[in-house]
Amino acid sequence: MRLRAPRFAISENDSYILSHVIGQMSAVLSVDVNYLTGSILVRHYGDNDSLVAAIREINLDECPPVPLHEQDQHVKIGLTFKGMLSKTFMVRFLKGLMPMPVYKALTVYSAVRYVWRGLKSLGQGRFDVDVLDGAAIGLSVAFGHYQSASSIMFLLSISDILEEYARQRTRNALTTALIMNVDTVWVRLEDGLEVQKSISDVQVGDEIIVRAGTMIPLDGEIVSGEAGVNQQTLTGESAPVVKQVGDSVYAGTAVAEGELVIRVRKLLEESRIQYILNMVERAEDEKIGTAAKAEALADRIVPYSFLFAGIVWLLTRDGHKALSALTVDYSCAIKLATPLAVISAMREATQNRIMIKGGKYLEAMAEADTIVFDKTGTLTCATPKVKKVIPLTEDMNRDDVLRLAACLEEHFPHSLARAIVLQAEEEGLKHREEHADVKYVVAHGIESEWRNQTVRIGSRHFLEDDNGIVFNEAAEAAIREEGSGFSCVYLAVADSLVGFICIQDPPREEAKEVIRGLRQSGIEHIVMLTGDGAPIAQRIADELGIDRYFAEVLPEDKASKVQELQAEGKKVIMVGDGVNDTPALAQADVSVSLRDASDVAREVADITLLQSDLSALVTARHLGLRLMRRIDSNFNRIFTINTGLLILGATGVMQPTSTALWHNVSTAVLGYAACQPLLSPRERKAQQALAE
Repeated sequence: MRLRAPRFAISENDSYILSHVIGQMSAVLSVDVNYLTGSILVRHYGDNDSLVAAIREINLDECPPVPLHEQDQHVKIGLTFKGMLSKTFMVRFLKGLMPMPVYKALTVYSAVRYVWRGLKSLGQGRFDVDVLDGAAIGLSVAFGHYQSASSIMFLLSISDILEEYARQRTRNALTTALIMNVDTVWVRLEDGLEVQKSISDVQVGDEIIVRAGTMIPLDGEIVSGEAGVNQQTLTGESAPVVKQVGDSVYAGTAVAEGELVIRVRKLLEESRIQYILNMVERAEDEKIGTAAKAEALADRIVPYSFLFAGIVWLLTRDGHKALSALTVDYSCAIKLATPLAVISAMREATQNRIMIKGGKYLEAMAEADTIVFDKTGTLTCATPKVKKVIPLTEDMNRDDVLRLAACLEEHFPHSLARAIVLQAEEEGLKHREEHADVKYVVAHGIESEWRNQTVRIGSRHFLEDDNGIVFNEAAEAAIREEGSGFSCVYLAVADSLVGFICIQDPPREEAKEVIRGLRQSGIEHIVMLTGDGAPIAQRIADELGIDRYFAEVLPEDKASKVQELQAEGKKVIMVGDGVNDTPALAQADVSVSLRDASDVAREVADITLLQSDLSALVTARHLGLRLMRRIDSNFNRIFTINTGLLILGATGVMQPTSTALWHNVSTAVLGYAACQPLLSPRERKAQQALAE
């Protein structure tokens, strides 16, 4: 649906507010507001009239301004691009109408910039594309080929505009995708009680509690606790850094293990900005190996271009033929087309709800031959359901077990924890915060003090092996009878097992189709890791068509399993969502987390699927494969076209003006082609439907 306001009735700031407010409406899929034309394009489902009525109710004067880092500027970027392109063509057209002396003077004036850039590179000891461009333009002017020099500069300008446009679109898409989604935080009051607050209500000086597996939402100073903090988005360090009382911590980093109480120093918007800027800068710096090699190759070819031109001059003593050879080079197209292809692929990924932290991870996706899935929350449903609550003592009934479990689990982001908390809420089992500080033992379970007794909840390994809690015959019989086929979470009070919760974690509806799609894309080995026993693992593997599984894997052993596969010569993709998956994610050649993953998993992962559906994983694989094919195809085209032009120029069939024109036209065309979508219209439509 397109709505129209009078031309210039909408200011640029108003356009961001309208985009934000309309975009929040439940029936709206996307919105574009053009502040120059007054056009509002809304993609939505449902009734037109009700949506129009809702839009008419918007009062811009009552709406707060949209922060800079949350402004979706793709409309502005598009308008700027069209303006620059139109201006460049207009200047070119007007120059052609001018008297020849004026035309020559303007050409010389413009050429000085390129010649100076080439001389500057030489002065810094670099023999790169700038030197070649400066020499070709300078010699064209010296030989009187003003049209040739003007054409070279014109097409170089077009190439620069195209590259900047693609880069700006990607930066904007990444920025939009990276906005943190933290709704509530735990705040410690003066009397030591903990309460949940909306993050927008937190004030400077408040003390927030951040536990293992969660993102630090605001900048601040540690006033209590010690933890390993993953700062990869901030500093690039892959290993967690130990933070203690008095240290500063920053929004967007994540607590890998431990617990912190942080006194807030900056509010929401101030903290987010630096986080997003750091992430975008790192994403741009992560060049794929092929792109880096292309740029290095482009610079290495430059001396040979000069050598070839010199040989032509020595053989023919014809400066025009030598200049024809000099106006054609491989490096210009190589250096333009490859980065543009990578930038465009990353932008396309964000449009398909896939956040990629750097182009090199698309290359790794294409090269991988093995994919490893964590089972719980990844291959299985992100929202598992509690099916049974089994008490094992007379002191606690079923409701008591579920109530206490929910009271402990609500502090931690994990799919099984969310299932327990949700079940207690649905049954109306209210609980008071009677326990002391909660200690999260990374990848094992939770420990606290409750009514002067130690209480623990977690895996059987955590209770039995780590804490020596005995599973007696009656408990074993109940587990065999009631827990078979379920994922079980065990609760112990005062070193005695008091009950367990059976959670059904069925495979995702799309998991089987995703695995089939990955196999068709060239993935040879599908592997599953799980802490469950062999019967559950075997059932899931058979149902989904998984080649190999590792059952009863301890959390700390997941990374070693990935390492084993790499030692066999495999290139591994690791897909996981929990705190206990982070070592394996870090070990893999390329790692993927999900939208509902723990903050630490998303922090460590190279790629994050910003939708609940695993199908985006196949899309990411296709994007990587097609990007590499496009880069290879570009190399072949660049070599064929430019070799042909060199031969035609050196033999005198084409004049310098013609070789320069066709070289730059072909470069611009290849650059434009590199920016085209990698996915077919049908694939893009299907992926968009899944995202919705």
